[in-house]
Amino acid sequence: MGNELKTVSLETNKYPHSGTQRTGTQSIERVVLMLRIVASRGRGGMRIGEIAATSGLPQSTCFRMLHRLEAEGLLARDAHTRKYYLGPLLHELGLLARPRYQLSQLCDAALHKLAEVTQDTLYLSERSGLEAVCTHRALGDYPIKSLALDVGIRRPLGVGAGGLAILCALPPDEAEAIIEANGPRYEKYGFVSAAYLREAVHAGRKAGYAFLDSVVTPGTAAIGMAFPPENPIAAISVAAISGRLELYRREEIARLLRSQIRTLCELMKAPGAELGRQA
Repeated sequence: MGNELKTVSLETNKYPHSGTQRTGTQSIERVVLMLRIVASRGRGGMRIGEIAATSGLPQSTCFRMLHRLEAEGLLARDAHTRKYYLGPLLHELGLLARPRYQLSQLCDAALHKLAEVTQDTLYLSERSGLEAVCTHRALGDYPIKSLALDVGIRRPLGVGAGGLAILCALPPDEAEAIIEANGPRYEKYGFVSAAYLREAVHAGRKAGYAFLDSVVTPGTAAIGMAFPPENPIAAISVAAISGRLELYRREEIARLLRSQIRTLCELMKAPGAELGRQA
């Protein structure tokens, strides 16, 4: 697929810290940091204390930056809840952005077919550096649904079956580097830890799919599978209440996922698959 589908280097996606010695790019890095942190909560919003704690920056620094980002329209603040959200300017710029690869469109039929067959919730997660971003979702008809993710939510790779599946499919050295880099961030997600993920990655490689049960969200489980094999940039996961993903059913869902992923990989190789390219 060429360079456009190559993963971003780990070094360019580490969260900068307040002690960094770089000055020329520090402000830009911190702006991106603020936006990424607020985006990690999706539409839930974040208060300044949470942002400061996550970023590792002094609250006074965060306050100045957030105030300026709000003035520029990159963030919006709810006066009642005091939470920050992504701002209208990001939406406006996004309308003009040139997408490199519209994977969510390519996967739409597969996700809805799997949702229809399994009756559970399907997610598409795409890798973005050290994180996985939920870019599409399809809902099955089972009355009790697992809705742990909204489209746009980003989490460290390994948090959630989609991100874990990507780790399982990566070369061992690269997966270990990601787990190490994300180590401090895992503490905010239930029972996730670097040690736990190493065991989960080992189990996922052996099984041929990733599986999590009541790790991030109690009472819910998910199975995930990454693709394409030669360059795992995304994963499809099936989420349900824990009782619906016992071993016998996981194996059946894994079979369905493999079938759909084989088809998707062929579509990705076909001429015109890079839908985001413009003349």
